Amino acid sequence: MKTVFSAPGDYVHFKSQVPLHKIPIGTKQWRYYDFGPKAVPPLICLPGTAGTADVYYKQIMSLSMKGYRVISVDIPRVWNNTEWIQAFEKFLDAIDVHHIHLYGTSLGGFLAQLFAQHRPRRVRSLVLSNTFLETRSFSAAIPWAPIVSWTPSFLLKRYVLTGIRDGPHEPFIADSVDFVVSQVETLSREDLASRLSLTTDDASVGPLLLSDSFITIMDTNDYCAIPQQLKDQLGERYPEARRAYLKTGGDFPFLSRPDEVNLHLQLHLRRVGVEARPDLVHNIPKGDLGGSPSKESNEDDSDKSHEDDRGGSENSPADYDINPTPESSGSGNLDKQPLDNSECCHLDHEHALYALPGGFKGRTNIPGTSVHFMCHIAIFHLLHSISSLYIIWNYSLEFSQVV
Repeated sequence: MKTVFSAPGDYVHFKSQVPLHKIPIGTKQWRYYDFGPKAVPPLICLPGTAGTADVYYKQIMSLSMKGYRVISVDIPRVWNNTEWIQAFEKFLDAIDVHHIHLYGTSLGGFLAQLFAQHRPRRVRSLVLSNTFLETRSFSAAIPWAPIVSWTPSFLLKRYVLTGIRDGPHEPFIADSVDFVVSQVETLSREDLASRLSLTTDDASVGPLLLSDSFITIMDTNDYCAIPQQLKDQLGERYPEARRAYLKTGGDFPFLSRPDEVNLHLQLHLRRVGVEARPDLVHNIPKGDLGGSPSKESNEDDSDKSHEDDRGGSENSPADYDINPTPESSGSGNLDKQPLDNSECCHLDHEHALYALPGGFKGRTNIPGTSVHFMCHIAIFHLLHSISSLYIIWNYSLEFSQVV
């Protein structure tokens, strides 16, 4: 039976606070998040084949609150590496960003290196995680690569998902896999086909003008979809790069180990000269936070609901019942009424349940003065009945004495 994915609470909060931007640039549609002080050079996150801009939501929320600007983008529908470089440069021009720091995982790390190679003046530093230098091994592993653009959606999704390790995982890694799988379901056939085309396009990263001291390699030591041989090639290419090892984390450490990843990203940005601006971080209003409302709000809501109930009772015929009043003449009939026919019970400030000798009973909305008036009438009839009984008893006593 297929289970329904439930979005994590912090992701729901993220979606309520961070706007999603969608802009068309030429023939490309860009989908991205941009959060944090605009005065700070941004860290741009590039996802892998199975990722979207949403997979970096933990980095966006954490680093932006510390005073860093984080931009997370979806890889648009580009079909070769040259098209990617040109499209990404136009995107940066459109959002008015000139100097950037790139954080890429898997395919995103490969594309980050390509852009740094061909546009060296714009890239200030790189953070590479579980990525590679060339795509030759991937193109050889997919014999149907020439027709990937014609492949049905379900086959593309099956191929992408089979690259994620199956089997029992610890809870945090299992949650990260579930989240990424849910994001894959949102991708169209064209999105998946274009990303697989980038993966199978025979290309490799050439020498970079960027110094190794401005590169951080952050890999997980347990397992990931990228073969260890390709990860070793990356380390050999940048021997002086800073190494950040994660003992565990799987394919998506940015989701399963966000605290460690965020710490390494923060250390990298400090090392390459990015100064955080926590003074420019706008505090989120308390009322915008999720969670249970305050006690005062509950009391106000309950008062309003009671007022609504009272208001509705005025016009609702089901709230009261009017019985026909029996015909009566003189005080003799009043004397015959039982005492319990004259009652007045307060329900609250305005409601009363009352019964008069005339037979009127009901629960209605009447003013307080009317309630007191009804009580006086009931007391009057009660005293009148008692006096009548006393007179009858007195006459009976005198008659018995005469006899």
